[in-house]
Amino acid sequence: MRRDFADFWNLLWELALGVCAAFALLNLLAPQQDLPWKPLDLSQPIGTATAAKVADFVLPPTAAPEEITAVTGACMQVLREAGVEVERAPDRDDGGFCVVRGAVRITGGAVTPLPGNPVLQCPLAVRYVIWERQVLQPAAEATFGSRVASLNDVGSYSCRRIYGQTSPKARPSEHARANALDIGGVTLEDGRRISVLEDWPGDGPRGPEGRRFLTRVREGACRVFSTVLGPGYNAAHANHLHLDGAPRPLCA
Repeated sequence: MRRDFADFWNLLWELALGVCAAFALLNLLAPQQDLPWKPLDLSQPIGTATAAKVADFVLPPTAAPEEITAVTGACMQVLREAGVEVERAPDRDDGGFCVVRGAVRITGGAVTPLPGNPVLQCPLAVRYVIWERQVLQPAAEATFGSRVASLNDVGSYSCRRIYGQTSPKARPSEHARANALDIGGVTLEDGRRISVLEDWPGDGPRGPEGRRFLTRVREGACRVFSTVLGPGYNAAHANHLHLDGAPRPLCA
C-alpha cells in the first residue's frame, strides 16, 4: 500500500515536470502573437491570441475614472512602443448613449495617418494600427506595387443610432462611442486612388485589381476588428468599409 502511494506521487511529479518542460518549450518556440501571456507587439503578424490581447484594453461601461486612466495609459504605451504618436482625447458626454471615455487621437508616427486625427477608443486605435501594418499595406504592395499614403473619406465619432435611425428601439451605433471607423478608400504613394464606391464591383477605374484589393483588406479586417461591413452587407455601406470593436462579431 505504501509503495503504491509512493508510485502515485512519483507519477504526479513526473507529470508536473513534463508539463513544465512543455510550457517552457512552448514559451520559447511559439510565436509571441499566439501566446496570451506575452505582451502585445504591434510589429508582429496577427496571431491566435492577438484579439484577446487587444480586448484587455476594452473598458467596461462601469469603469471608474482610475481604471479608465490606467487601462488607457497601458493601451497608449503599446502604441508608442510601436512608434505611433498618440495623445489622450478629452472625455465627452453628449447625452444618452453618446458617451466617449478613454479615447485617443493618433497624431503621427509609423502609421498611415487618419485625416483630421479622429477620436478613437484606444483599443480601436490599436486594431487600426495592426490592420494598417499587417493587412492594408501588404495588400497594396502585392496588388499595386505601391504603399498606401493616406486614407480617404474617414468617419469616426458620431452621436447616432445605427444607419441614422431615429427610433428609440434602434440600437446605438458604435460610432456614438468612437468605437468605429468608416473608410471610403485610399490614395497610394504613386497617386492612384481606390474607392469603395467605384472599385468594389470590379469594373471601376482600378479594374479587377481594385476589387481584389478591397476584398483582401476587408477579409483581413475580419481578423482584427469585431464587426466588418462592406457593400455586400447592405446599401448603407455601398461607399465605405465599416470597422468597429463591438463585442458581437460580424464579418459581412
